[in-house]
Amino acid sequence: MDELLASVARRLTRSQLTARDAALLVAAGLGRSLGDVELARLLGKCVDASEAQRILSLAERRARREPLQHLVGSAPFLELELAVGPGVFVPRPETEVLVERAAEELEGAPAGPVADLGSGSGAIAIALALRVPERAVYAFEASPYTWPWLRRNIVALAPGIAPRFGDWRASLDRIDGDFAALVSNPPYVPAREIPRDPEVRLFDPETALFSGSDGLDEIRRIAEVAAVRLRPGGFVAVEHTEDQGAAIRQLFETRGLVDAHTIQDLAERDRHTFARRPD
Repeated sequence: MDELLASVARRLTRSQLTARDAALLVAAGLGRSLGDVELARLLGKCVDASEAQRILSLAERRARREPLQHLVGSAPFLELELAVGPGVFVPRPETEVLVERAAEELEGAPAGPVADLGSGSGAIAIALALRVPERAVYAFEASPYTWPWLRRNIVALAPGIAPRFGDWRASLDRIDGDFAALVSNPPYVPAREIPRDPEVRLFDPETALFSGSDGLDEIRRIAEVAAVRLRPGGFVAVEHTEDQGAAIRQLFETRGLVDAHTIQDLAERDRHTFARRPD
């Protein structure tokens, strides 16, 4: 195990990745926890030669900054393991906060379905469906590259969700009745900004990242629709950068929504804004 960890670390160091990245790769490649890998190392256990070669091949791909989640084919999200790969946005831990708060808000929201706008892997829709099983949940996705991942995760984890392919606004127009909640992790990166991390810049779909010159074009659409398609007392919730909260609160208030407020993620950054349609 020591020799394998050292070999992986040498490959990753060339790409500014750390010994911890090496341990994570080995653990994921073996389907074991970091604790299991460390225990195996302390006990001087060896890894089968074919397994070691497979992990070294993964290390070469990781050295090119291919996301670890793509290499192993899945990404953790709350209690879920979501299938991911090329063409789908890898879910992030900060979005877990958005889901948990939205589930709490749904306890006091009016009757009606929930919509996940731009569902991607289905992380938000599936997690909410499991938390509020009494509500219908729709998952909207427009990318033909992302759609197979969304369908796969829904079938495996929450088959009661209603997936809809195509622009979410056009799809909403074909659904009768209003919604208790519109929830989204939309694209919000300004077009002029280049993401720093190669894993994001090179592998996340551009359609899941960029949204106009200020990053708010998609959230403007969401605000416009929330004002007319939410039930009285229903709410909208979106993820964004830590610098966009004030602008988004104003967007929501301009559309007649009330109680606009921004909450922090686990790193205490302003990352999610909620607002409500007046009763």
